Amino acid sequence: MVSTTWMIITALGAITTALIGVAYFNGPDPAKAIEDPETVFLLLSQIFFHPLVAGFVLAAVLAAIMSTMSSQLVVCSSALVEDLVNLTGRKASDTALLMYGRIGVLVVALVGLVLALDPDSAILELVAFAWAGFGAAFGPIILLSLYWRRLTAHGALAGMIVGAVTVFAWGNIDSLSDRMYEIVPGFLLNLLVAVAVSLAQRSDDPGIGEEFDRMERDLARDRGDIDLTTAP
Repeated sequence: MVSTTWMIITALGAITTALIGVAYFNGPDPAKAIEDPETVFLLLSQIFFHPLVAGFVLAAVLAAIMSTMSSQLVVCSSALVEDLVNLTGRKASDTALLMYGRIGVLVVALVGLVLALDPDSAILELVAFAWAGFGAAFGPIILLSLYWRRLTAHGALAGMIVGAVTVFAWGNIDSLSDRMYEIVPGFLLNLLVAVAVSLAQRSDDPGIGEEFDRMERDLARDRGDIDLTTAP
């Protein structure tokens, strides 16, 4: 409950900052026009706050960027190394994994550097595109696996592929991406394909139904809907 409250407060703060930025920088005075909308928070802090407060705000933003960047580098490197090592089927030593991890950090950092060299690239656009891919590829499958017992492995795989391809194609066509955020068609097509393939395949594996029933009993037990002394 506390974390949800802070998330709501943070979201309201971001929305309020955006609205104030629109009203301030899009006014009749062309001298106040902003070149990079992604810097609106930093510019507003320098305009409306005392220089000392603005300095703390800038330091906080820089600290958050450095913390996020370091953690993302480590996570990306670990995932990359673990996947590649598992593909080879060999058991690497701790020393080798450490060296592979360092190389992975260097590779990821170089990729990020190349992306940053593009003056036309926008961080928010890259994040929005990546989020659309994750949401459209995995969102429907997670929901179906939790609430629909007839979902099959082939249906889930087909839905994930269709959702990811739809996001990639839709996001790279300006006439389509300008009209609708690519996560919407990707999510819907993923859902339709996963349901259609699962219904056409019709899995008769009794283990799937038993696992789904066990999950429902565990959820009901956690909510207190069933008696713990009589439930199997």
